[in-house]
Amino acid sequence: MKTKSVSFLVFLCFTISLSAQKRTISTDTTVVTKHTTTINGKKINYTAFTGTQPLWDKEGDPKATLFYTYYKRTNNVNTASRPLLISFNGGPGSASVWMHLAYTGPNVLNIDDEGFPVQPYGYHSNPYSVLDVADIVFVNPVNTGYSRTVKREGKKVNRADFFGVNADVKYLAEWVNTFVTRNKRWSSPKYLIGESYGGTRVSGLANALQSNQWMYLNGVILVSPADYGARNSDNAVASSIDFPYFTAAAWYHKRLSPALQNKDLLEILPESEDFAINSLMPALAKGGFISATEKNQIAEKMTYYTGLSKKVILQHNLEVPNSFFWKELLRNTSGKTIGRLDSRYMGIDKKLAGSSPDYNSELTSWLHSFTPAINHYIQEHLNFKTDVKYNMFGPVHPWDWRNNNTREELRKAVAQNPYLNLLFQAGYYDGATTYFNTKYSMWQVDPSGKLKDRMFFKGYRSGHMMYLRKADLKTANDDIRNFIKASASKGKPAKY
Repeated sequence: MKTKSVSFLVFLCFTISLSAQKRTISTDTTVVTKHTTTINGKKINYTAFTGTQPLWDKEGDPKATLFYTYYKRTNNVNTASRPLLISFNGGPGSASVWMHLAYTGPNVLNIDDEGFPVQPYGYHSNPYSVLDVADIVFVNPVNTGYSRTVKREGKKVNRADFFGVNADVKYLAEWVNTFVTRNKRWSSPKYLIGESYGGTRVSGLANALQSNQWMYLNGVILVSPADYGARNSDNAVASSIDFPYFTAAAWYHKRLSPALQNKDLLEILPESEDFAINSLMPALAKGGFISATEKNQIAEKMTYYTGLSKKVILQHNLEVPNSFFWKELLRNTSGKTIGRLDSRYMGIDKKLAGSSPDYNSELTSWLHSFTPAINHYIQEHLNFKTDVKYNMFGPVHPWDWRNNNTREELRKAVAQNPYLNLLFQAGYYDGATTYFNTKYSMWQVDPSGKLKDRMFFKGYRSGHMMYLRKADLKTANDDIRNFIKASASKGKPAKY
């Protein structure tokens, strides 16, 4: 009798396994839920559309499906005149989780006022969301979130269609066209927002939408943008434009001399910026032919603005790597490292010695709170059910970096569209895409200077994801809100 029971159980398990579905996600599906929230003291009714939308190949077959969440305000709105904000994160390979559940969306993480994780993990209403002035769609590129390539009979997945600077821009422009058409948003003012690598993405996408999809924009918002043109330039430029960040981080950790430490951050940063452009950059440009006297003078001034010892600065020939700074700043005091993306965060390494931290202390902190929150939020709050893994970071490498002309593409988009305005946002304590690098990128978008009246910079007392700090969550959203309102056409024709 026992043998028969075991045999039946094995047969039953085998039958269930044969009938079970594969772990795949539908290529075209939408879940609709209705919600209410309060933003800036006003009640906002909205509908959330969560699902997947295909990306088509030349034969009209789906070659990928992108997961998205679209929030549409439903009370007292005229969709034709209501702005649409299309949101991307970066990586490349990052899901749209960060800005979705911590910045512009209708709900934000349960974290403390400075952005550190707290338990129980979760989320709550965002009283500062820009949903009051714009509908928002959060887009996950291929292999991020629940977005995936589609296996087709007789056809291979071509990674070159998705995983590169230009391929990424090309397919996303096609996807956005389909989304706008399906959701009847062609008449709406349109805005792109991209964070980190998303800044590179929306820079190229602005021109691709206008030139190839004939979809014209009112604004592009670059949040802590990664400008690889600046980062990969000559060392004299790349190192100098990161230098003011050293001053900001050192000030935060109280490592500067009293002459600077006793002043407010925004009082001392202009000094550091001036030194970086007018003294450090020319000195580094001289390389090994700089005089010993000038090298010594520059090293002393670098010590003054960073808190690093003159000895280690000279050991690096005045060119201090950011990764060394994260390890060195607190080495002789607390012995802790500071975060790459947000240097307010600190970590503990195995050894005090070394030239870079063992890990990114800020990123591990963020994953603490974001990962459980986004999984619960999508499955339970938005009611989108799937067994597919939500990729916080997805497999997109190797990434094709060739022919990255996105800064020039952004310039073309602004030049060809008198309506188009740019907003650059950056945190002073971001050591990866530094705030002065962002300023420099803005300056370099248009060397003629004829478009600069449509470009705006905003800085915040936090890091890469400035919105994790509660005070900056409000300010940064208000800056976007004001930018959207100010860049409305208001009946004026698009002409010079």
